[in-house]
Amino acid sequence: MAFTLEPKGRMARQIPGYEQPIGRTRTLDVGVRRTVLPGGLRVITEHVPGVRSVTVGLWVGVGSRDEPPSVAGGAHYLEHLLFKGTANRSATQIAEEIDAVGGEFNAFTAKEHTCFYAQVLDEDLPLAMDLVTDVVFEALCTDSDMDTERSVVLEEIAMRDDDPEDLLHETFAETILSGHALARPVLGTEESISGMSPAALRAFYRRRYTPQRMVLSVAGNIEHASVLRLVRKALRPRLSGSDTPLPPRRGAARIAGGRKLVLHTDDTEQAHVMVGLRALSRHDERRHALSVLNAALGGGMSSRLFQEIREKRGLAYQVYSSVSQYADTGYLSVYAGCQPDRLGDVTGVLRDVLGRVGKEGFTDAEVTRAKGQLRGGLLLGLEDTASRMSRIGKRELNYGTYSSVDETVARIDAVSTEEVYELARGLFRKTGVSVGAVVGPYAHEEDLPEDLHEVLA
Repeated sequence: MAFTLEPKGRMARQIPGYEQPIGRTRTLDVGVRRTVLPGGLRVITEHVPGVRSVTVGLWVGVGSRDEPPSVAGGAHYLEHLLFKGTANRSATQIAEEIDAVGGEFNAFTAKEHTCFYAQVLDEDLPLAMDLVTDVVFEALCTDSDMDTERSVVLEEIAMRDDDPEDLLHETFAETILSGHALARPVLGTEESISGMSPAALRAFYRRRYTPQRMVLSVAGNIEHASVLRLVRKALRPRLSGSDTPLPPRRGAARIAGGRKLVLHTDDTEQAHVMVGLRALSRHDERRHALSVLNAALGGGMSSRLFQEIREKRGLAYQVYSSVSQYADTGYLSVYAGCQPDRLGDVTGVLRDVLGRVGKEGFTDAEVTRAKGQLRGGLLLGLEDTASRMSRIGKRELNYGTYSSVDETVARIDAVSTEEVYELARGLFRKTGVSVGAVVGPYAHEEDLPEDLHEVLA
């Protein structure tokens, strides 16, 4: 597809504080401090008064987009494998130690990063720090453990394929990002996981899991100095040299044009449809306007899509829009699940709603509600230490900067109805929706309703 939205305005090339001298601590906000340690590891903490918990997260700037073909799905595979045993602990010991303090120890993998995290009582911070760093840096990754987890990952792929909505999301992403590394599934494929060699995965682990690609974020009833002492104790042999943090990903994606509509035939009770188009990267200064647009379009019960498709016509139980943003590209998508014989009606309404939004934008009242929804969701989502850890860690990894909650809320509040309209006009009026995917009981694309083909015209 030829249509792209280029960032407007001049993005700062110099990242404030990114060239911070190694070992020096900077205060970023009340209770928020940041230190760059030798070797390039960034440590950022947030003191949260009045809580008894602490969450430790080690963010690795490695995801599925970074995998060569020989280890497709490798970042997620490692997420499993690193818990199977280290030079200091067996898998059983890891589980027993976290259970003994009533904590949670887990991980997740995305297209651009992986995060290993532990949430415990504040008094158990030393254990959480030791567990997280031990698993990430000292994993054995033996052949036998890889064989065991291979079966587990294959089961996870099969479970995704049995869930129509998950399968739809994966199919849509592969279609709209066709030819780009971001199009690859995070889990890999049956073929890539089955054929992956232990040597190749271990080489990927040793080459990519380095301190300069990492951010350690900690939030809760903690002090920054105490966290630094624990980090230095756990990682002393690795905290050396003059390596500096790798800068945040940037650039402009080149995505090959591919199929406009993909059908995945499945004997499901519902038809699951997703349509969308390329949008903004996370570095685009209009990203806050895009968040408001998305909330007004399909982000809640008062949104345009929910009201038109579910409330007024009863055509679907679930309908929503969402935004996915990466370092060099992004997309906006709309999902609906409905009875197969209602797919034409649903996509007809989708076409009309998106057309009107592209021509007219949203009312002041819709934009005000959307901003209120975003504001409330942000603030309510920061009621626990895990969310605060995630916010500061992901922000540091993605941008190399810190933004306070008040600053973020102010940026949302500053979005005008006119800005949302201009963005909507650029997205929808010129191109319409450009890519679609369907999972449902249809044998051929010709069996899909004409309204769906018109949405993608």
